[in-house]
Amino acid sequence: MRARYDGLAEWYDERFVADAPPHQPGLLELLGPGSGPCLDIGCGTGRNFDSIRASGRSVVGLDFSIDQLGRARLRTDGSLLHGDAAALPFADASFDTAITMWISTDVDDFGAVLREAARVLRPGGVFVTYGVHPCFNGPHVVYEEDGRRTVHPTYRQTGWHTDLPWWAEDGIRRRIGMSHLTLADYLNAVIRSGLRVEYFEEPAGQDIPHALALRARKP
Repeated sequence: MRARYDGLAEWYDERFVADAPPHQPGLLELLGPGSGPCLDIGCGTGRNFDSIRASGRSVVGLDFSIDQLGRARLRTDGSLLHGDAAALPFADASFDTAITMWISTDVDDFGAVLREAARVLRPGGVFVTYGVHPCFNGPHVVYEEDGRRTVHPTYRQTGWHTDLPWWAEDGIRRRIGMSHLTLADYLNAVIRSGLRVEYFEEPAGQDIPHALALRARKP
């Protein structure tokens, strides 16, 4: 099965990662200080490796795209693995920290990813997920030039969306599509994972939130 980002890794990295700030807004605060390996589930080209290291942890990256991992290797000498985020190749209770960054829209079953993250965490382990805000960022939302957003009455149409007329011709969504969860589906997936949420965040950067993030812990 071909990964959705294979063939796009160089373009994606140069457009979204190469010149980006070293830390995404609020990520270091959500992670908090720690030690030991941090599993970056869906690590892509290594956008968040600097943040993991700055928190005191070491990088273990996993992605389904071989092409993405090839670019990620330029950003770490740590462990990188090819694998499915919904079927992690690790034993139970293998990590003290795990993160998922911007992958809820790129996987078929985000709930399965969360359950796998919970499985490989040790009791007391920290989990951070950070990505698309289900209400204000999705296939139902159009970003207007004046900063407003137009929301279409398709918010409750979950699952994969492709080739919507308001998507940019040179954008990532036009190239691979986008999976959508409602806010309720997203939060219920977190609850069903068994993780205990400690803190929610709508990271700074835009007046209308673009991202939703949370820190949770394995009981």
